Amino acid sequence: MSVVFIRAIILYMLLIFSVRLMGKRQIGELQPSELAVTILISNIATLPVEDTGTPLLTGIIPIITLASLDVIMSWLAIKSRAVRRVMSGTPAIIIRDGKLDQKQMREIRFTVDDLVESLRGQGIFDISEVQFAVVETTGNLSVYQKYPYRNVTNADMEIKGKSIDPPEIVIADGEPDNDAMKRLTLSMEWIERTLKKEKTAIRDVFLMTVDTDRNYSLIRKER
Repeated sequence: MSVVFIRAIILYMLLIFSVRLMGKRQIGELQPSELAVTILISNIATLPVEDTGTPLLTGIIPIITLASLDVIMSWLAIKSRAVRRVMSGTPAIIIRDGKLDQKQMREIRFTVDDLVESLRGQGIFDISEVQFAVVETTGNLSVYQKYPYRNVTNADMEIKGKSIDPPEIVIADGEPDNDAMKRLTLSMEWIERTLKKEKTAIRDVFLMTVDTDRNYSLIRKER
């Protein structure tokens, strides 16, 4: 039992390393080649865990090979558009100038139900509101609405304002984030001074966010 436990830990750490090596993606954002490698790696990893008679290297070597191959192919895809098209395919335009391209939908096997479901996920319930729609290589639908149905922006309303970065988490569950503090050019003295004004200590802070103008939001831990 201890052998299985140790093997599982080793392969788990190796899988985490391999996924990090391949890049940060969610399952829905994986390209076909990345999904294939992910499935292969998960299947290979189970063999040495289930069968203790199988050498551990039988699982380690293929996993490292596949992860390295994916990184190499990703590098080639960056350098070559042809490789990129072979590996990931190309986006498909299914609505252009408000007109549905039924032929394109048949070619990529994208049904009306798929289209309507994707539109509903973006808060659009009427196809006639869509000016332009593209099925990305990940299978996600990108939509550009017709002018009358687009959200009003500050520019449309001629509202003046300053663009600032969103707030960053500087304290999470009583632990300061030094990297975030460095990006915001905040010192620990400023944090302590601000918390003193709020009559609380770092260890009692559940969440604290600060923006570039040093406006902050503070949530204390519940007792």
